[in-house]
Amino acid sequence: MAMKIEIRRVFEANFRVYGVRKVWRQLKREGFEIARCTVSRLMRTMGLQGVIRGKSVRTTVSDKAAPCPLDHVNRQFKAPAPNRLWISDFTYVAIWQGCYAAIGAPAKSLAART
Repeated sequence: MAMKIEIRRVFEANFRVYGVRKVWRQLKREGFEIARCTVSRLMRTMGLQGVIRGKSVRTTVSDKAAPCPLDHVNRQFKAPAPNRLWISDFTYVAIWQGCYAAIGAPAKSLAART
């Protein structure tokens, strides 16, 4: 019970932005011997959570009104013969903070396997 009071005091004294790690370090600087996992558990039970800096990354903004392309292979990636089914893919890769590059994978021909 005493540690809950101290955790809340440190949390409130730092404008309610400190997370588990900073609250734990501040308590250690003040001479309290407490495990980090204990601070985490007590903060979770008290409903205290630090501020998460930055914003979430959103690489795709889909248009819900636009029709979706048809799935021409019905998720069956088996070709009846060579050079009959081609697949490709692309992804976003972070190149530096806040910037992304779209990288396309080359199309690949799936061949029939016997």
